Amino acid sequence: MRFLSLRLAAAACSAALAAVIAGCATGSDAVAQGGTFVFVSPGGKTELFYDPPSDRGKAGNVSGPDLMTEGKTTSLSDYEGQVVVLNVWGQWCAPCRAEADDLETVYQNTKDLGVQFLGINVKDPTKSKAQDFHVNYNVPYPSIYDPEFRTLMMLGKNYPTSVVPTTIVLDREHRVAAVYLKELLAEDLQPVVERIAQEPQDQA
Repeated sequence: MRFLSLRLAAAACSAALAAVIAGCATGSDAVAQGGTFVFVSPGGKTELFYDPPSDRGKAGNVSGPDLMTEGKTTSLSDYEGQVVVLNVWGQWCAPCRAEADDLETVYQNTKDLGVQFLGINVKDPTKSKAQDFHVNYNVPYPSIYDPEFRTLMMLGKNYPTSVVPTTIVLDREHRVAAVYLKELLAEDLQPVVERIAQEPQDQA
């Protein structure tokens, strides 16, 4: 009887462990939350390109509170079928200030191609300071307020939160086509965004 009891207890523990593992695989922190993108350490590279389109990982369900509109949620899913340029920034970040005009230039030059820009503001515990940045630098596109990286971590597995600014170009299926781990100039970014916007629809 004692042996049988031990076997039953072991079986119960195994079942409980399996339930925990299953829960972890489908919980709110899982990459499977609509995404398959896995970031691989670039080995010192600051520009990463993912081609062909069929090999690209899909971004997760990036969503969070809109920086400028109280009570509004802004999500990647708001831009279905559009190329989306995600820019990770902070008002405390000097390179973010330096690239703001370049990002605006590319946004204005490509928006008619079906391209949307979406900022993700990080490490700014004072929301008003991040809002001041938006106003002072005339940022024409929305941003998600994400001081603790909760939204950004939805993007994909192993995403490095230590690199700011970062710019990520998603194709029309919201798969990761390019990642820049550095400050950008318009001439760096615009040709890549235009190329991805012009990809045949059966590939994107």
